[in-house]
Amino acid sequence: MIALLQRVSSASVVVDGVTIGAIDAGLMVLVCAERNDTEKEADALLTKLLGYRVFADDAGKMNRSVTDTQGGLLLVPQFTLAADTKSGTRPSFTPAAAPADGLRLFNYFVEQARSKHQTVQTGQFGADMKVSLTNDGPVTFWLQTNAK
Repeated sequence: MIALLQRVSSASVVVDGVTIGAIDAGLMVLVCAERNDTEKEADALLTKLLGYRVFADDAGKMNRSVTDTQGGLLLVPQFTLAADTKSGTRPSFTPAAAPADGLRLFNYFVEQARSKHQTVQTGQFGADMKVSLTNDGPVTFWLQTNAK
């Protein structure tokens, strides 16, 4: 699984003109399931995400996680993160999980996140989403389980 996380001062997701998810300070995370991923990869990615130190401590060093800061999590499904862009000018999405598996793993990821973290908002799988954010830093990291 893949997560592209961005430290934000705020972020939101709009579908059909309606805000369906929004957070203040925290992490906006694009989440992608790859072919052959299971709940094991989802659990590993969530553990890493919740503990990843991207927020400043009192000395200004990145030593605090979203768990430490009790910041918000905005989890947004994004299958295009799995795109194969090695050749040509059109991405191939064969590395991405099939839609049914992607939905199942995204829902599992969200359920597990909500059981471990106080503030979790989401985008909508398969929807045309408008994602807005104010990247704080900017700070952006790519996390991946079982990098291929």
